[in-house]
Amino acid sequence: MNRRKSREIAMKLLFEISFNKNNCEETIENFKEENDCKDIDFEYVTRIINGVIDNKEAIDKKIEESSNKWKIDRISKTNLSILRLATYEILYENDIPTKVSANEAVELAKSYSEEKSWSFVNGVLGSLINNIENKTV
Repeated sequence: MNRRKSREIAMKLLFEISFNKNNCEETIENFKEENDCKDIDFEYVTRIINGVIDNKEAIDKKIEESSNKWKIDRISKTNLSILRLATYEILYENDIPTKVSANEAVELAKSYSEEKSWSFVNGVLGSLINNIENKTV
């Protein structure tokens, strides 16, 4: 299983859910029907998507606190999907190092967001990690 590829799929599905409001299972099943799913860890993808959905309010609060008080609705859907995924991993997935989550999020932003978005994503996640390490979260 390829964690990087699985993370990318989770981000894409979170993005899709933000528009179509389908539930996690339906969105994943539709994806499986339409794509080659070799090397995808759907247990991880499902856990991440459900985790983000179940903790969305807390995750969005942490993103706003770590983004110099940017309101969630000001952040592009792509960046928000990336930030929600990474913030979920940082806060709730103890087996994933925080720096891995942040670095992977920056790489996703470089691939899928506007040209300079990766620096915004990096700054938000850096602030979040700093707050956690300093116990201000």
